[in-house]
Amino acid sequence: MKKILILMLLFVFGLFVPFGCTTSNPDATNTASNGTGNNRNGNTETVLNVYNWSTYIDEETIPEFEEKFNVKIQYDTFENNEALLAKIQPGNPGYDIIVPSGDFIENMIAQGLLEELNHDNIPNLKHLDAPFIDPPFDPGNKYSVPYQWGTIGIGYNIEATGGAIASWKEIFDAKYKGKVALMEDPRATLGIVLMYLGYDPNTTNESEIAEARDFLIENKEVVATFAPDTGQDLLNQGEVDIAIEWSGDIFQIMEENENIRYVIPEEGTIIWTDNLAIPKDAPHKELAEQFINFILEPEVSARISNYVKYGSPNKTSREENLLEQEDLENPGIYPPPETFKKLKYANDLGKDTALYDQAWTEVKVATGG
Repeated sequence: MKKILILMLLFVFGLFVPFGCTTSNPDATNTASNGTGNNRNGNTETVLNVYNWSTYIDEETIPEFEEKFNVKIQYDTFENNEALLAKIQPGNPGYDIIVPSGDFIENMIAQGLLEELNHDNIPNLKHLDAPFIDPPFDPGNKYSVPYQWGTIGIGYNIEATGGAIASWKEIFDAKYKGKVALMEDPRATLGIVLMYLGYDPNTTNESEIAEARDFLIENKEVVATFAPDTGQDLLNQGEVDIAIEWSGDIFQIMEENENIRYVIPEEGTIIWTDNLAIPKDAPHKELAEQFINFILEPEVSARISNYVKYGSPNKTSREENLLEQEDLENPGIYPPPETFKKLKYANDLGKDTALYDQAWTEVKVATGG
């Protein structure tokens, strides 16, 4: 499996090369450096601290940046936006780069948790595709730059289901008792149920949110687990037949498991953008901007998207045919216009997020999750 292989490779690399990536560190989420380290000659060198989602970068990008800029990267991972926010909110422990989703960018801007970007240090912004310039959650890309984008959809084992799945309704069929992994994410899971019920995934109507809550509780028998960004592994290992997950996570396991499929349900789903940002009081802001600029290089951006199987926001990568044609033709990665119209962003709801948190608590209590 690619995920396991890359972690093993990076672990070995980290053992023998002092300036290697440290993604495989079992304590990765708590290892932000104070900003310096020793290079192979024993001299002090700069350490750039990156905090990203797990399984979300190819194996070449980190070593290439380290060599090009003669720095060490401390690369730590998190499993959800809530964990990222909890790490940054009390005060930046030393990170230079973080990768929040759009609604959390909006939230973090409001809380004063992000540094304003100096666009003069990021000339590769010119490569961005129009839909990702001036996003509603960060007008003018003042605080963030798009990294990858995708959807939340249904991953399933077609051998186990006996046929294709097309609707959110189908995953709650009693025949899948104990065989469905939902996401450990209140906005995502309640959001898709709201869309299935015909509501806006950003609704603040208490009765609609309660209806989504009750639907999940009434159908709890099908739920095997609420997976923290591990649904794809459970699906690949045969522990579940269906997993609601980020699109790219499913496409990664499809490369090694011919029975896995991914679908954007006919009712529509949630679209998201993950973004590179610099947290307040980052030790190396200018170097962080160089890192963002490096990621926006068409070859680098395409390499990452080709590996993680998410959509690229880089128009030059597409125009120069750097993206895999098979991915460009995949409607699960790059949905056609008629499907794209049914996609909704999850917005920052401010204080009304508490409505979802309360409903989610009640779901977890009722389901034993």
